Amino acid sequence: MLSHPSTQRIAVIDLGSNTARMVVISTVPGYAYNLSDEIREVVRLREGMSPRGLSAEATERAFFTLRLFKDYCDSAGVDEIIATATSAVRDAYNGALFVEQVQEEIGLLLQVLDGEQEAYYGTLGALNEVLVSNGFVVDIGGGSAQISEVEDRRYQRGSSVPLGALALTEKFVGSDPIKKSDYSAVQQEIDRRLDSIDWLKEAAVEGKELVGLGGTIRNLARMQAMREDYPLNTLHGYVLTRSALAESIDLLVTQPLADRKSLPGLNSDRADIILPGAMAMATIMDQLQKDSLTISINGLREGLFFERFWDHLSYPVAGDVRRFSVLNMARVYNYEKKHANHVRFLADRLFEQLLPLHGYDLDDLSLLDAAAILHDLGSIIDYYDHHKHSQMLITNRGLAGYQPRETALIALLARYHRKGKPGLEPYDSLMEESDELRLMRLAAMLRMAEFLERGRNGNVDDVTVSWDETTLRLTVVADEYPAVELWEAEKNASKLIEKAFGKELVLESTAAPAPWVAASF
Repeated sequence: MLSHPSTQRIAVIDLGSNTARMVVISTVPGYAYNLSDEIREVVRLREGMSPRGLSAEATERAFFTLRLFKDYCDSAGVDEIIATATSAVRDAYNGALFVEQVQEEIGLLLQVLDGEQEAYYGTLGALNEVLVSNGFVVDIGGGSAQISEVEDRRYQRGSSVPLGALALTEKFVGSDPIKKSDYSAVQQEIDRRLDSIDWLKEAAVEGKELVGLGGTIRNLARMQAMREDYPLNTLHGYVLTRSALAESIDLLVTQPLADRKSLPGLNSDRADIILPGAMAMATIMDQLQKDSLTISINGLREGLFFERFWDHLSYPVAGDVRRFSVLNMARVYNYEKKHANHVRFLADRLFEQLLPLHGYDLDDLSLLDAAAILHDLGSIIDYYDHHKHSQMLITNRGLAGYQPRETALIALLARYHRKGKPGLEPYDSLMEESDELRLMRLAAMLRMAEFLERGRNGNVDDVTVSWDETTLRLTVVADEYPAVELWEAEKNASKLIEKAFGKELVLESTAAPAPWVAASF
């Protein structure tokens, strides 16, 4: 894991209306970060809130959880705690008193975020994960929903409305399953509150993207993923469709709570409140005229963290999210930088020179680049089968900025960088018709690059490629005859190159072999 003399541990606490969460992140600002722990507790801080403020029972639950968080940070050697509270505390009559008591009794300084701050930090989190240039970011929490507009990968404006899943449930739902009258009351409130956002309808134009974050939206996406037997273990870049959302709403409307708790993908502690949140999301999608949204795993907590992580930049968002996500994973798992970069260089040279034969574009090159950097990560688990371990690490962790299909292809390229017949399983459902050949050709280039760097010493400076109708000639440029590299490439990579491009491979070197080498062949 992340090993660097400047590593710090930062905890970010988000005391929401429904759930309190704390993430602990090991980080070297501007270099790398890694989630090292997460604690989640359902507090229901807004539950029972009255004109007099937060209820005594909810306050007691919050104090217990915040003490737990603070004790953990003290015992785990956390260097900095960023603690925030959102809509329940900012809306409560006794919210300021609650914050004072938390500081006096627990030693935590809670920053109460206003609605626009909450929207801003959620958007920062999303922009450091999803490639959204112009569009909207929606976060549906327990007490409120935040809708933000993004232009040129920057937050422009945002609004917060009291359309949280818990708030709507507490105010309007008194039946199980929900009665038509309660359903209508929830829908009328959603319509009324969204109509109060004066800029929303005018901003809803074609071509803009939609990103969703927060526990409600992630649960809805997970429900869809479970129904379609989604093959990845992460929702990075997952697309939730409006039709799938409607299917989930139909299930939530008709089933009693006991059955809702066992719905695949739905956290049982959200089963009683998620329906109004789903209705709010559906209505927002309708108003924005979007039939799908992209899931961001990052949200408010990560946005608060990235403000620290990127504080040396003019704007706290990675310039190239995809490139940084690859480097971040490589750094976290202590990759061999020189070896990985040289494999990447050789693979890129093969890609460039073989372009007339394969015809792939820069998006395909980015997959090859990523796999070249990450191909040996599995060695941190064990050298034997490290190619399989690399595949597992990539698919379990996910890669910010990449679509699920792209993440799966990168993982498969890592899987087949040293041996095996490339195949699309177990990710067939994500793939395009042309991906079988694409995987084989990219894997062939990566495998050849890997074995031409077999000595891990940069002995091969470059490669040149030429061909005719039947033969592919690959010439290795080196100062000294690369006997080990040519021998390994011939044995382990040549057959896949031949199959991928349909030509017989001839391997040769610009450096003449030593007499003992010539005598051996």
